[in-house]
Amino acid sequence: MAQKDLIISEKDGTLTFGDYTLEEKTKVKDFKYKGDLLYVKSYKTTTKLEKNDLFVYESEPGTRVSHMKYDDSSLSFQVEGNANTDITVGLSPETEYQVSAAGEDYGVMKTNLGGKITLSIDLSDGKPKSVSIRKD
Repeated sequence: MAQKDLIISEKDGTLTFGDYTLEEKTKVKDFKYKGDLLYVKSYKTTTKLEKNDLFVYESEPGTRVSHMKYDDSSLSFQVEGNANTDITVGLSPETEYQVSAAGEDYGVMKTNLGGKITLSIDLSDGKPKSVSIRKD
């Protein structure tokens, strides 16, 4: 994968980023998307996305996220990888969200003071899994 493909604005307006197969850290800074500047860093052990220097997404180990769509009340995306993966997303602080991932309902989760929620998803089968997070 070329560095320019590490983050892509899709024709449908969604965002695709990350590459869990990379052996070395690869970064893209100042990617313009919907008036924001994005930063992505990805390789086999982690994938991270920031928007205007604010935390949006991090996975350990690394992942490939496709068709990410977000607004003030929801976040959804497809994620793929090759292991059991911890995913942390940045949302509004101390807010309740309805969370589902990989066909499983995680129920209502409340963000911490920093606005983060962490969930674990088994991606070891190599198939993309859907994640949906919306304000309750």
